[in-house]
Amino acid sequence: MPTSSPVSSPESIAPLQPTLRWSEAGEERSARWRSERGAPPPKRVVLADDTTSADTAYRLACEGTALLWRGDFQNARQLLQALARRIDKPVKASKQARVERKKAAGAAASGVPVGQAFHLYRQAQSQRARVLGMVLVEFGADYSIALRRAPDAKQACTEAWGAAGEEAACVASLRELMGVISAHEWRKKGVEIPALGKAPNNRIHPHYGVFSPVRGEYVDLVANAPLPANRPSKFVAFDIGTGTGVLSAVLALRDVDQVVATDLDPRALACARENIYRLRLPNPVKVMEADLFPEGLASVIVCNPPWLPARPGSPLEGAVYDEGSRMLLGFLKGLAAHLAPGGEGWLILSDFAEHLELRTRAELLAAIKDAGLKVVGRIDAKPEHPKAEDATNPLHAARAAEVTSLWRLAAA
Repeated sequence: MPTSSPVSSPESIAPLQPTLRWSEAGEERSARWRSERGAPPPKRVVLADDTTSADTAYRLACEGTALLWRGDFQNARQLLQALARRIDKPVKASKQARVERKKAAGAAASGVPVGQAFHLYRQAQSQRARVLGMVLVEFGADYSIALRRAPDAKQACTEAWGAAGEEAACVASLRELMGVISAHEWRKKGVEIPALGKAPNNRIHPHYGVFSPVRGEYVDLVANAPLPANRPSKFVAFDIGTGTGVLSAVLALRDVDQVVATDLDPRALACARENIYRLRLPNPVKVMEADLFPEGLASVIVCNPPWLPARPGSPLEGAVYDEGSRMLLGFLKGLAAHLAPGGEGWLILSDFAEHLELRTRAELLAAIKDAGLKVVGRIDAKPEHPKAEDATNPLHAARAAEVTSLWRLAAA
């Protein structure tokens, strides 16, 4: 959609948040509680500053007591790093904590079934996030942070959380703030996508909460897969669950007359529109809100659903976990009705879930058949990412064996 204007920032997306309460200077105080991962406000809150030791903070956080920071901001960052070191290598952890950590870290090596190893891994990650989320920072109505050496995070917070104003005043975890700042930097810098051509016009700029296309193998699959031979007078492609819009952009650079990109997430829609506008693509891309399919037919319909059929631990994990395979099955069941004659559906899917024993290949093939579809081809790519080389990771065996595939599907 090259002629449309970009969306500079999303509307305030987070729903009304609960309230955090604490005592300070002999008064009862409260503020709006913000948590993108959906964590409830801590019931116990104490004030912490530069005199608070890492051991004390770790003990309190493990007990479920939050620390509202009133000291130097950079010291708070150092405290967060110290807590992470204690979680990863607990110095004074209880015997039970050491046993649980050993289970999570060494499950694969000790013969624990890979499915159980995955469960233990997620359990450990959830506990880690809970403890690190106990260091809190207060924000003013303009997203200012009244701490010594605090960064100016106003723009980053506005991009992630919406416009400043009275409703913006809140308390959130320092860990979440660091994620917001990191997302802002990624948004400014962008991710280079070789399939989009030569620099500098080949970057996708992901927004906060929108999955970044840092793994390029699935993008290359869409860039190189053969288009259906049966070409209509107007070749239309659909990109289901567009996210950043990267696959729509790749399709618009191919021999396609129009691309229609859909998503339900307001952040993704704003992100895709900005990226499409910035790239000035040769063929039009229409970004629209829809639950999976838009109206009409298309000769190519691409879908890159979340690859793991498990419940997201937070809203931000929605791009990784597809509970009950809702998006995958929804795409398969609706595909045949939206394919133009001779058209193909391109399902982008990693077999990581199969290696984790979350889904079998037989179940995937049965779902394809039950949807009235047939496989007319498959293109595989071996992903390259650091975790596949980390033999200490409890999921190393599954990551090392992973293959990403583009399944070419047609009506049976």
